[in-house]
Amino acid sequence: MAQVPTHLRYTEEHEWVESGTDGTATVGITDFAQKNLGDIVFFELPEVGREVEVGDPVGTVESVKSVSELYSPLTGVIVEINEEVTDSPDEVNSDPYGMWLFRIRNKGAASSNGLLDATAYEKLISEG
Repeated sequence: MAQVPTHLRYTEEHEWVESGTDGTATVGITDFAQKNLGDIVFFELPEVGREVEVGDPVGTVESVKSVSELYSPLTGVIVEINEEVTDSPDEVNSDPYGMWLFRIRNKGAASSNGLLDATAYEKLISEG
């Protein structure tokens, strides 16, 4: 069974979101996602400064099995990307919750309303 930390929020597209105290949120892919993708070989991440809406495609993750879209879980502005992930994308396979992808400055709490808590996400992946 995939790990689902209870302090995070989740999207139906298998991304995790950790809200910061400074109005930013850190985003990565879940343990479930990395297990289903297989060995990850490449990430295309969004540009810093890009304004995004909830659900906008913001990048891709490529594995030995497939290429999948990354989506913005919030409405806001991309404020940082994790260069370490672009240099060593395979690290996400061993530490999906430690290897974040990008940070976004949230523009309003309403954009986070569609996020799932750990219980709802566990239900989603068990029904998968």
